[in-house]
Amino acid sequence: MTPSDALHILDELAGDPRSGLAEELFLFVSRVTPLVNVDLLIQDTGHRTLLTWRCDDHHGTGWHIPGGIIRYKETAQQRLRETACRELGATIEFDAAPLAVMESFSEQRNRGHFISLLYRCRLTSEPDPVRRATSGPPLPGAWRWHSGAPADLLEVHNMYRCYL
Repeated sequence: MTPSDALHILDELAGDPRSGLAEELFLFVSRVTPLVNVDLLIQDTGHRTLLTWRCDDHHGTGWHIPGGIIRYKETAQQRLRETACRELGATIEFDAAPLAVMESFSEQRNRGHFISLLYRCRLTSEPDPVRRATSGPPLPGAWRWHSGAPADLLEVHNMYRCYL
């Protein structure tokens, strides 16, 4: 099989990449190119930060700033809105430009290189109260306000400690 043949097969498997890629194809792409993502820095008037609980194979278990990988032909602004809806059940407004642009690397084979755009965001609706983390261990996808960086902040988000 030639590289051209292989690319033709991959192109057929991709379908319309705006609707997302099959997991195996997405992981392959993440091995050969950096991924660009947006992260939502949402703080209240008391300077508490809204974080969500994550538990996955890529970054482990802990609190993180809500975020999402920008899809093909999707704007950063579209991904910000979609992430707020998907992760918080909320709507937001945000600054026109990112507060910070960060680059991160990890030793893992998949999803090992990110360009992260941190946006200062403001809630225009309350997060879904059903997803609020109360007492006990949080469930994946739960949210909670935090004063400062929690001890169990995901390592990948240590780059944001100065903003929390």
